[in-house]
Amino acid sequence: MKREIPNLLFKSKSPEISGIEIIRLEKIKEEKESFTHSPEKAHQLEFYQLAFYTDGASEQLIDFVWHKVEKNTVIYVSKGQVNAFKFNEDLKGYLILFTEDYLKEQLTKIPKNTAIRLLTPQLFSPKVQVVQTSNLSAYVELIFEEFYKSTESFNKKYIVNSLFSIIFSKVEEIKKNETDYIKDSEKLTLFLKFQTKLKKMFMSNKNADFYAQELGLTYKHLNVVVKEVINKTAKQYIDEFVILEAKRNLVNSTIKSTELAYLMGFEEPTNFVKYFKKRTGLTPNDFKKEYNKV
Repeated sequence: MKREIPNLLFKSKSPEISGIEIIRLEKIKEEKESFTHSPEKAHQLEFYQLAFYTDGASEQLIDFVWHKVEKNTVIYVSKGQVNAFKFNEDLKGYLILFTEDYLKEQLTKIPKNTAIRLLTPQLFSPKVQVVQTSNLSAYVELIFEEFYKSTESFNKKYIVNSLFSIIFSKVEEIKKNETDYIKDSEKLTLFLKFQTKLKKMFMSNKNADFYAQELGLTYKHLNVVVKEVINKTAKQYIDEFVILEAKRNLVNSTIKSTELAYLMGFEEPTNFVKYFKKRTGLTPNDFKKEYNKV
C-alpha cells in the first residue's frame, strides 16, 4: 500500500539524551514550510507526544477529531495516532516528544495510571485543561531549558528524566479530579485484557459474546466492565475500534475500499460498506474524499 499520510519517525537532536525531544510550537510554525510534510496536514506518529499550549487558541487533530486548545491546555498523542495542528499567529507552547523505548525506561518512575493513559489512548480524552493554580508550566519551561540551554553534561540526562516524570505526575494530579478517572483497578485490568484480544482478533471476530467467552466472562459481565471503564457497551467499543482502524487505513494509503474490506475481515465488500456507513454516515470512499478536502 502506498501511504498518503506520512508515518513520522522520531529524530532526537541531543547527542547526550536519546529518546526524548522538546520543541517550541512557534519553531514548528515558523519552519513548517521546510518540512517534507506539513504539520498542519494529518500525519501518523511513530512516537508519543505531549503538547502544552502557553498562549493563543486553536485546534489539534487526534484520530479525526479536532480538539479546541487554549492557554494551559495539554494534549496527549500516543504512538500510532493521527495528528495535525492548526497554527494561529498568536499560538505558543511546547511539544515533548518521546519514543516507546524511552517511555518503557521511565515507566517505573511514572504513576501507573499515567502510563496506562499514555499506552491506552482510547480510554481517556487526550485533552487536559490545566488549572491556573498549577505550576506545571514552570516544569515544562525547566525541561526545555535543561535540554537546550544547559552547557553542563554532568547529570543532564538524569535531570531531564526527573523533570519528565514530574510533568506527567502533575498532569495526572489534575486529571484525577475529572469524572473519567478510573478507580476500580480490577475492572480496568479486565478491560485491558479485552482490548488486547480485540486488537489481535478483530479481523476474524467482531462479536462481543466471543470476547466474553475468551475472557471467561458472561456477556453481561463484560458489558458491565466496559460500561464502567468507558461508559459504552462492549459492542459499541468493538465497532468504534474497527471504524477507527478502517479510517486510518483509508486516509493512510491508496488502498481501495474493496481491498480494505477483506483486510478488516469482512467476507463481502458490500458488508463493509454498510457497516461503515451505518456508523459514520458515509461510505468508505465518500469518507476518504471528504477527509482529503481538509
